[in-house]
Amino acid sequence: MLMSTQANRYAHQLLDARARSVQLPPLSAGGALAIADGYDIARSILDIRIASGEVPVGRKIGFTNRKIAARYGISGPIDASIWATMFDDTVRYTEDNHGVQSLKGALQPRIEPEIVFMLGRTPAPDANIEEIADCIEWMAHGYEIDVCPFPDWKFEPVDAIAAFGMHGALILGEPRVLSAATRRNLGETLANASVSLSCSAQPSFTLMAAGFGSDVLGNPVNALWELHRTLQSQPQFAPLAAGEIITTGSWTDGYPVVPGQTWTTAFSGLSLAGLTLSFV
Repeated sequence: MLMSTQANRYAHQLLDARARSVQLPPLSAGGALAIADGYDIARSILDIRIASGEVPVGRKIGFTNRKIAARYGISGPIDASIWATMFDDTVRYTEDNHGVQSLKGALQPRIEPEIVFMLGRTPAPDANIEEIADCIEWMAHGYEIDVCPFPDWKFEPVDAIAAFGMHGALILGEPRVLSAATRRNLGETLANASVSLSCSAQPSFTLMAAGFGSDVLGNPVNALWELHRTLQSQPQFAPLAAGEIITTGSWTDGYPVVPGQTWTTAFSGLSLAGLTLSFV
């Protein structure tokens, strides 16, 4: 475990790099850091941001898609998911599933299509996966805009945890309120669904990737349940609570984005509209 002064020092380094849109070496390059150290730094960042008036609104889960996660990591493939707090200034809703997002200040931004949940009820500490699903009030399709302060996207898991989980922004489509029957079958429905991701800098779109809900820890509800269980072992953080927004991990690889591009998605096997987002 890091000393609080050391965790605060790392926290301020990351916040400064974020504010000035500058890169810095991975924290792990300066010496061995454990996963728990990353969450100590994240706790310091949480305290600093709350003290400055920012409001936590949910959590971002990362590296739930093992096909993608294995491509990252300096010393070896990343094989476990991580999470980070999301704040009110980085979560936005679109109108009619169309949005515009500025990339000003975004470091090495990438786009990832995800499924997002909002909890209508607080899950019990020992909730099973069916009970977790029953706490979901709505789901939505969203784009996670990941950013990375480390050169060439080279980092260890502890670096990603400390660096806001690589969260830059979450752009949400129209939420769909779930019925009790839908919640009971939600995991299976999402596991059998797929999404296509296309990009255009011209009038026509080019298919970039296709992804599947089953690649996200079997389905995104499993990702939510894993986060819930992880938080039970992290008493320094609040457990999941009603009203939180949880983004569960990318269905495809993350793709670099630049101003002038427009990205769009379409689902198969899932009654959610695609999301169109233009970058400026």
